[in-house]
Formats: sequence, C-alpha cells, structure tokens
Amino acid sequence: MKMNKTKQFLGLILFFISASIFSQDWNGVAIPVTLSGGDTWVLQTDVSDDFNYSAPAANKGTTFTSKWDDFYHNGWSGPGSTVWTRQHSSVENGELKLTATRYQSNKINSGAIHSNSTVQYPIYIEAKIKVMNSVLANGAWLLSPDDTQEIDFMEGYGATYSDSAKEDLTWWAKRMHVSHHVFIRSPFADWQPNELANGNGNPAPNPTWITNGNTLWKDDYHTYGLYWKDPWHLYYFIDGVQVTKREGKDQIDPLFYTNSVNQGDTNNDTRTGLSKPMDILFTVEEQGWRTANGKSVVPTDTELANTDNHTFKIDWIRTYKPSSSLSVNDVKSNFNIDVYPNPSKEFIKINASKLIAKIDCFDVSGKLIASKNYDDASINFNLDKFVNGIYFSKNTC
Repeated sequence: MKMNKTKQFLGLILFFISASIFSQDWNGVAIPVTLSGGDTWVLQTDVSDDFNYSAPAANKGTTFTSKWDDFYHNGWSGPGSTVWTRQHSSVENGELKLTATRYQSNKINSGAIHSNSTVQYPIYIEAKIKVMNSVLANGAWLLSPDDTQEIDFMEGYGATYSDSAKEDLTWWAKRMHVSHHVFIRSPFADWQPNELANGNGNPAPNPTWITNGNTLWKDDYHTYGLYWKDPWHLYYFIDGVQVTKREGKDQIDPLFYTNSVNQGDTNNDTRTGLSKPMDILFTVEEQGWRTANGKSVVPTDTELANTDNHTFKIDWIRTYKPSSSLSVNDVKSNFNIDVYPNPSKEFIKINASKLIAKIDCFDVSGKLIASKNYDDASINFNLDKFVNGIYFSKNTC
C-alpha cells in the first residue's frame, strides 16, 4: 500500500518577526552553541531587546513595559543597604542603564528590572554589558518566581579601590562570578558552588570566579551567555567562549534542596534540579556579605557624584530556544498570526495582524530555498514544488 506523505510546513516555527529584527545589534554575533540533528535556534522576541528606543526613568512607555517591569520581581526593596526604585533605570542612547545614587546618609538607591515573561530550559541567553566602575554589584541573572532556584550568568564588581574600604579591590575587579543557587525558604538554606579560577594550587576544573589574564571587566563591554540545556546542565560563556560548566545532580544540587518531597532529605532523592521557569533580572546592589572586618563597601558621596562610574550599561539581551522545543501554538502565542492547514501538501494560508512584506523559507539545515515579496496580511503560500519535510520561515512585516 502506498502512503500519501504530506509536507509538514510548521507555521510559526514559521516564526513571525518584524523587519527590525534584521538590524538588531547582535546581528553577526554567533551563538556559541551548535545544536544537533538539524535543530535551529529561534529568537524569543518577548525576552530579547536591543534597547534602541527611549524609555525615560520617570515614564518608560509601552515599548519598555511590554517586555519589562522596572522593579524587582516581588515587593522586596533590596539587599544590604540597597533600596531599589523605578526611577533608577532608563533606556537611552541604545542602552538600558541602571544607576546608583545616595539614599539617606548610608544607603544606596539603585535600579532593578525584571522580564514580564519567564524563560525555561532549553535556552541560550546572552547580554552585552559594561560593568560600572564601582564597589556595587552588577548582576544579570534568572530567578524563579518563588525564589527557590537562581542562575547568575554574570555578577561583577568594577572598582579597584574604594574610599570607604580603603584597600586594593583589584581581586574583585578582575573576577566575574557565574554560578547558581538552590534554596529552601523555610527554614532558610542556600547552596551554591564556589570555586576559584586561580587560587592556591591547581585551578578548579569548573570555576565560579572567572578571570581572563589582567582583564578588568569594567574597562569594556563583554558578552555574557548561558546555555541552560536542562535541569542538570549549565554552560557559561564570556565573549563567545565557554568559561565553565555545571553537569549532573552532584554539581547542581548535592544537598537535595530541589527535592519535590522533603527538601534537603538526602535519603529521599526526588531532586528536580533547575527545572522551574525563571524571570530575567538586571540589578545593581550593595551586598552586605562583602562588608568584612568593619570595612564598608558602600560608595562614598564623592564616589557617587561620578554618575558614569555608577551606571550599569546593557547594550542588548537576546534569548533563543531550539526549534524542536517549540510547538506551533507556542510561537503563535507570541505573534498574532494564524497558519493553516498544517501539515499540508499543496499550500498554507497565512493570516497576520500586520502586512507581510516578505517570506523567506528555509529547510532544517538553514538553507534558503524560497523567497517572495508581498504586501498583504492574508497570503496563500504555495508548497507544490517542495519535497516532503519540515520547513521554517521568516516573515518580514
């Protein structure tokens, strides 16, 4: 019996993107993770941003608020002497900026934002960032809404000296911290790996404090990336190079804090690993744990008067998922478009909320096999010359 095979034209892995995607700042910056089996990376537009717009501190507008909330992801106002405020974040000159100023006599006002949408493995996430020249911590990280699972894909301290600490802080300025946490909230417990890249003796095989020669991270922009492959595998990248990793249950959760039953019970292995959806956060903060032996690491009034030294700058953030992890309905929910019938062997019908200017169609290897210009929001796309298979399209509006 001869079977009648159909062509699977996966509508919105046929993913719908606007023309501005092609000019975004990360174009030409390679994703340093190669997927197997013909799988491809698909940009997640709701959690990617080139910040090429204006969002004033006091009134950020809908372009910003469609993706971000200009505060922490719950009502907490900040650690240590930090007080986060909405007025300490803004978008200008093509960058997201988080600033710090004096609050009262011994506290800090600073910025924090979080994404409106969560992300979950498998993803590759990367941001181009310039750390402020300050003792304050600059962070780009992921955190589950219940605050029990966290991944820090960059945490840096820029200053080599502070008037308040009155000591050489170059050790901190030369190191970038990349790590993760698993928490029990009641009674509180926190575990994270902590391995130095070049302490006494041999370097750690999977360090959490990363150095690159004499590089001071504050001196330039760098890209910081994370491949969160699954609950048990994390791969960290700086400037497109893998710098460390965490693999397996004993490197992700050796104390059984992610147990689904009886957290922390090592005799009952129900560990889930880093499995929860997480918010994306950018924050500036004073961290009380860095204050030791009575020496403060809070910036002085004189230091804070230098605004540029106390501005955390994010040029862009991009997030991708493998095409195999997405369903048609997943992608359709991000773009107001209908594609049917699917699968099909003759044509697909595309109805969009915007005029479509162009459709580029690719096979699973990424090869362009068809391209056609349009000026319509309702299109019949012909498939009669396609061989059986799965196809992807970029639709420009």
